[in-house]
Amino acid sequence: MVEALESLVTQIQGLSSRDEDIAQLHKRLREAEGKGLLSHSSSSRLDSLLKQLHPSQHSLGYLYILEAFTSSSTSKDQARGRVSTVAAFIDLCVAEQIRLVPDKFISVCRRLKDEVLSLKTPIRGVGPLRTAIRKLHSSSGRITSLHSDFLMLCLLAKCYKIGYSILEENIFEADQPRDLYLYCYYGGMICIGQKCYGKAIELLSNVITAPSAAMSAISIEARKKYILVSLILNGQLLKCLPKSESGMTVRRVKSLCQHYLDLGEVYSTGQIFELESFVEANRQKFESENNLGLVKQVISSLYKRNIHRLTQTYLTLSLQDIANRVSTTPREAEMHVLQMVVLLHSFFFLFSS
Repeated sequence: MVEALESLVTQIQGLSSRDEDIAQLHKRLREAEGKGLLSHSSSSRLDSLLKQLHPSQHSLGYLYILEAFTSSSTSKDQARGRVSTVAAFIDLCVAEQIRLVPDKFISVCRRLKDEVLSLKTPIRGVGPLRTAIRKLHSSSGRITSLHSDFLMLCLLAKCYKIGYSILEENIFEADQPRDLYLYCYYGGMICIGQKCYGKAIELLSNVITAPSAAMSAISIEARKKYILVSLILNGQLLKCLPKSESGMTVRRVKSLCQHYLDLGEVYSTGQIFELESFVEANRQKFESENNLGLVKQVISSLYKRNIHRLTQTYLTLSLQDIANRVSTTPREAEMHVLQMVVLLHSFFFLFSS
């Protein structure tokens, strides 16, 4: 076994420098894998083999050994070392070689994601997975399973801006329908974090209307966020239900989202006090579903809408008049007005430049 492994490393070192030798190396790596040469080796043995290779000079062979190396369970200290090893490989590997075995590359990247999650350091996986996505496909219009993993890590690490960067690209195809489904769900949440509510509604509606997704847990959560974002952006609920949904499914979905639908009904009255009372009464539900922060933005949006409506109607109202009519204090009314002035100033500056 030891001699066979050393022979394999020698072949990797000898056949990695020229493009015309890569096909032959790939064949020998597949043969070694078929014989169980790598899968039956100990973690320490595989680690020593990796130290004899360089990620950029021997990318294909390094990937085969790295996949076997990362397949075994490990301690926390070892996990930290593995994360560094995989991250360095992703950064240095030659894209043309790893694309010969995309499944192996994705497998290694997903193990990196699992390791950083187990270590509770999601931010350590953000940069490497972003690089991995770029290297896996030369075209930016294709979604892989790495996209949703990357967006999930961005959410957990609160790196919304970095996550949003791949959402700006035009998408033309996906490896699997599930990849697109999760991409849209996590992407919608990234857009909420960036306050890009129009894009969030677009992505969340893709989740809600996906075939056979009506009763999935993700679809239900997407509907709840869709309702909240609709209120923030448009001041009303936007209907987004697949035409193929049965009456039973519609009733079941509504029962799971009822407190959000009720929130929309209270919002439509324009009564701040009633809205705040409803939110307080259902605070525990919203908090347990991790939507309380978004619900508070819904309340804030109603303040601004009421102030905007009054401003259009009564341009000479005092802060005290505004406070009385929107059920707040003069100080809070001033704060909301100033925020709206800043937003309007930014808007006019953007379109005048």
